[in-house]
Amino acid sequence: MKPNEEKTLYIKEKYVVGVDFGSDSVRAAVVAASDGSVAGSGVAFYPRWKEGLYQHPERNIFRQHPLDYLESFEKCVKEALSCLSQEARACVVGIGVDTTGSTPVPVNREGVPLALTEGFETCENAMFHLWKDHSAAREAEEIDRAFSGGSQDYGKYQGRYSAEWFWAKILHTVRTDGRVREAAYTWVEHCDWMVGSLCGNTRPEEIYHSACAAGHKALWHSEWNGLPSAEILETIDPYLVLVRERYGQAPRSAVALAGHLTKAWAETLGLPRGICVAGSSFDAHAGAVGAGIREKTIVCTLGTSAVDMLVEKAESLQGKDIRRFGGLAEHSILPGYVGIETGQAAFGDIFGWFKRVLLWPVEQTGRFLDEETYHRLCQEMDDVMLAELQRQAGELREDMFPIALDWFNGRRYPDTDDSRRAVIGGLTLGAQAPCIFRALVFGAVCGLKRIVDGFETAQLAIEKVVAVGGISKKSAYVMQMMADVLGKKIEILDADQTCALGAAIYAAVAAGVHKDVQQALAHMAAKCIDEFEPDETKTEFCQKQYKEYLRLAQLADAWEMR
Repeated sequence: MKPNEEKTLYIKEKYVVGVDFGSDSVRAAVVAASDGSVAGSGVAFYPRWKEGLYQHPERNIFRQHPLDYLESFEKCVKEALSCLSQEARACVVGIGVDTTGSTPVPVNREGVPLALTEGFETCENAMFHLWKDHSAAREAEEIDRAFSGGSQDYGKYQGRYSAEWFWAKILHTVRTDGRVREAAYTWVEHCDWMVGSLCGNTRPEEIYHSACAAGHKALWHSEWNGLPSAEILETIDPYLVLVRERYGQAPRSAVALAGHLTKAWAETLGLPRGICVAGSSFDAHAGAVGAGIREKTIVCTLGTSAVDMLVEKAESLQGKDIRRFGGLAEHSILPGYVGIETGQAAFGDIFGWFKRVLLWPVEQTGRFLDEETYHRLCQEMDDVMLAELQRQAGELREDMFPIALDWFNGRRYPDTDDSRRAVIGGLTLGAQAPCIFRALVFGAVCGLKRIVDGFETAQLAIEKVVAVGGISKKSAYVMQMMADVLGKKIEILDADQTCALGAAIYAAVAAGVHKDVQQALAHMAAKCIDEFEPDETKTEFCQKQYKEYLRLAQLADAWEMR
């Protein structure tokens, strides 16, 4: 092929931008719509969050300033586009976003977050309430009793209401902060607000609403024609009725055309004005799409927490009550399917916690060493700690070892309970750090197995397990443990930014490049690059250890019930 012929093909390619807002940073990928290849990528960490602002782990409070989102979005998208020529940029036809969730924010009548208005600039209650903010635990219990105690069981598709979710966070804040209650016209999810911002219209009555956020966190469902009734919300707090009345449009799937990019954003980003803006989704749901999700496949997104996704046709779920093990929402992952969301509130966070505990003595050496030596030592230990733990854990004998429960940030599934706490049982004086690390990994994987077993008992077939996220590509030790405990092959994919890829796939459908999401998946989804097969010689041992995990979980639940 001649050089100028290659350039012609390059320019004819249509591109879409996928943007993934995570807990610590936002990532962008410019993706070729023909084959899913990534032409450019960028990442930006939230500056205020990185400084530790607006977060209080000891009180389960995690807030994020809207400027962190806006500034980091601009930075990472520009970085992702920087390698494209002007001719190639002209071929960008759509943009899609995903965010964490439930991450709602109080807004004024124009849909402006209160933290961007005078007098609320540093008010944490006026900012986005990050998904892992559990300060609304009491309110979640109250809401759960109301939603499940009437003639209509609003929890039948999601299970026990969580402090991580929409209504609980709103209720907690308006009860504890009178200024916010008075000033907030309503509340919107981050994923909806970001789409509205790109389209130039954030008015609550007109803004796009994500089927994913509405169904899984606000409990929108066709069975009761929308959100939970005004009557039931009135019994909890009249303010919630106002939020319901001001909700606006019915939710739509992420492949919907939500609007078009404004002139201001186009000029800021260096993109064509008026390109298509797709609907939005939560990060793990978009990640499942980037991973090519289909029926009978569970996609495990393994990051700080673990979010696991499945899709089923509505008729396949008739008469099946799986609320203990996962939440159901219409069109939340793929249009035309019921999306099933489940997972664990802590996964990678568990290993990060253990590393911090082990590094504590090193951090104390700062009193005895010069600054340069101290920082070099800390960095070297930080770099090798987890790798060395995995290496030594893998060399341990396969005899009985301590059992750990994975409830370090509460229990998401099964039986959602934000108050549950982790346990490490069976410790002896002989338990060294690698042994405890092995117990933590085994416990995290057992949490997933308990969920998978629950689905299979309900006759939901799981024929394929796909793992995405940083841990899936960085830790062969964890992946092999997962294969051994589940007794299933684990597929690892080639995408580094699966969530951003999923958002780009949504954008390709919204822009009309592909006629539907199935066609887009066939062309753009990530491909398998590695597999972990279960070691059959370990099956019996893993089952014996798993029974010990279940026994410890039962004992812990019984203790909490006292």
